[in-house]
Order: sequence, then structure tokens, then C-alpha cells
Amino acid sequence: MAIARGAGTEIIRCIHLEEVDSATRNMIYGVQHHIYTVLSVICYAQAVQADRNYITMLINGYDTQYGSTNRNLYIFQQDMSLDETFVWNDKFSFNGFEPTDFAGPMDDATKQDAIADQGSGVTQTLKILAENAADDFEITCTYIDQNNA
Repeated sequence: MAIARGAGTEIIRCIHLEEVDSATRNMIYGVQHHIYTVLSVICYAQAVQADRNYITMLINGYDTQYGSTNRNLYIFQQDMSLDETFVWNDKFSFNGFEPTDFAGPMDDATKQDAIADQGSGVTQTLKILAENAADDFEITCTYIDQNNA
């Protein structure tokens, strides 16, 4: 049976990534009028080029402080050792698209509404990458996708 994805739906989703290294990988690729709530990200160090190499998670999106598009907004950077597992289970949400551009900072309800309206044509993404090309991390990300289209 197919999963309903129409307006007003809420779906729990997951993605598994194998052999994550220094090449940035998308975990969530935003869709306009969607809100994503990340429930957990599990990182397992299958191989590390050097002990304590890090894994980094970030949102590529809109910086409301300065009104800047396509900014890297870092969530965590975790040093890892071989065979170590790191679990990020602090929940957070982000929109699928950036707002219609405005001059920062977000200092009134009009700008706050612009963020919620997701009126631009620019997607926001949740990304992950490792420190070195020889690193090898296994990643599982579980999230809720709310479709408000």
C-alpha cells in the first residue's frame, strides 16, 4: 500500500547512508510548505582516517539574523573513534524552503510570517559529512515530514 503524501499528512521517515566521508551528503531535501522534525541521527564510525576525526551535521538554509540565503547553519560536530556510535536525539524542526528574502534581523511579525510561509524558490537541506575522505560513517536519520501544502 502506498503512503499518502498529500496536503495535511504527517509521515515518519528514515534515511540510511553508508560510507559517509568528507563529501557532503543530503539527509533531508526540503520541499516547499513542508516542516521537518528530526527525531534522531545515529552515527557509527566504521573507519576513521585518524582517531577523533569528526562528523558534522548542518542545515543549508536561510540566516534570519542577516537575511542571507544558502548559509551553512551547524547543528553538531562530534569527534569519533573507530567503532564508536554517537546518537543525536535532541529534536528540532526546519522548513522545506527559505522565506522570501528580507533584510535581517527577524524583528517583527511580518518577517516571522515570511519564514513560516516559505515563499522563496530556494530549498533548505539537512546535510552530513565527515572530516576526511578516508573516514567511513554509517548514518541513520529518523524524522517526521509534515506536508502543509
